[in-house]
Amino acid sequence: MPSVAVKLYSVFFKFLFKQRLQNRIQSPIQLPDPFGVTSRPDESVANSNPSFSEGVATKDIHIDPFTSLSIRIFLPDSALTLPEPDSKPDSKPNPSLVKVVASETASSFRRNSYGPSIAAESRDEDEASRRNSVGEGLGSYKGYSPGLDNRRKKLPVMLQFHGGGWVSGSNDSVANDFFCRRIAKLCDVIVVAVGYRLAPENRYPAAFEDGMKVLSWLAKQANLAECSKSMGVKKLDSHNRHIVDSFGASMVEPWLAAHGNLSRCVLLGVSCGANIADYVARKAVEAGKHLDPVKVVAQVLMYPFFVGSVPTRSEIKLANSYFYDKAMCMLAWKLFLPEEEFNLDHPAANPLVPGRGPPLKLMPPTMTIVAEHDWMRDRAIAYSEELRKVNVDAPVLEYKDAVHEFATLDILLKTPQAQVCAEDVAIWVKKYISLRGHEFSY
Repeated sequence: MPSVAVKLYSVFFKFLFKQRLQNRIQSPIQLPDPFGVTSRPDESVANSNPSFSEGVATKDIHIDPFTSLSIRIFLPDSALTLPEPDSKPDSKPNPSLVKVVASETASSFRRNSYGPSIAAESRDEDEASRRNSVGEGLGSYKGYSPGLDNRRKKLPVMLQFHGGGWVSGSNDSVANDFFCRRIAKLCDVIVVAVGYRLAPENRYPAAFEDGMKVLSWLAKQANLAECSKSMGVKKLDSHNRHIVDSFGASMVEPWLAAHGNLSRCVLLGVSCGANIADYVARKAVEAGKHLDPVKVVAQVLMYPFFVGSVPTRSEIKLANSYFYDKAMCMLAWKLFLPEEEFNLDHPAANPLVPGRGPPLKLMPPTMTIVAEHDWMRDRAIAYSEELRKVNVDAPVLEYKDAVHEFATLDILLKTPQAQVCAEDVAIWVKKYISLRGHEFSY
């Protein structure tokens, strides 16, 4: 069973969330908000910090002039090391690396054949001098310089969508900031957390469109960086700026241009954010080469917000489960879906409805995380089973005594399952983002 602390937080969370839902229902605002709402004033927010606090630097960017759509970028300090030279398969391992990995394994009872970036934990003087040679240090970031592209470490990019039942949560909340920092360090990736528009001010398909808009923005950024690199300039003059503006942006985003490898892009969605991630994955499959150079190589669905008209066993047995119970979730869906489209078998809600394209066999590898005490678990497992039937790598990891959002509310819950879950996600994700092939596997 969940701990006493988890049970108490669940009671408090349900009380607050139910109040938010009722306020949204009673609110006179029924028309769409043209600018959009991406956070609530009563939610705790973590300020961005570009100085590599605890090994990760963050910055916020507003990417759409017509809505409030924004992103928060999480850059791990391992990006400041120079790229490792290609090594032969039979080359001897680095003794210092073996020493660090061995000490980590011996000191932990959990599976962790890897950990936070070695570069973030153990830096010798040679590494420091090499960073200084390109004008970078842990305390500051010099920005994008096309001439140094071949001397910078390129990291995969993970697009993250927060949870909150469509009506709450944000990409810069304290809980989401803590979770994204952990994932950025463990997976050694640049995390791009999306601040999509919330309901009921912006109902379906606003949040889904925002997710796809950010993926398209990433593709533009990659092409703009290549354009800037070919010009051989650090800053764009007035003539070049006009050329760049024709692509829909006025400048290259420096962190992504310097360190992002968008040919290895991973989607990670939490709760209702998992529904968005799955939608974006499907649209990326349909777009194909139109998103080049962005390639979605995998996705992670963490306790997805899937429902359906025919109840599953867990939807009956665990209807009053911790944190998000079934009654509250039904209210959230009513606030998210337009009244004329409300249907529990809506394509946004039920991943197994007929005609929901593209064919499942074209979907990227999909890891699904479920919790033992989550009423939505069975439908997520069923979706994963359908993916496996068409030979998609689609493992399911279920965590005992865990509740909905156990891994992403860890700053409050402090459960041992949360750290293990993050490590398990990193092990699986590295199969698809590693430059050297499937280095990590179960």
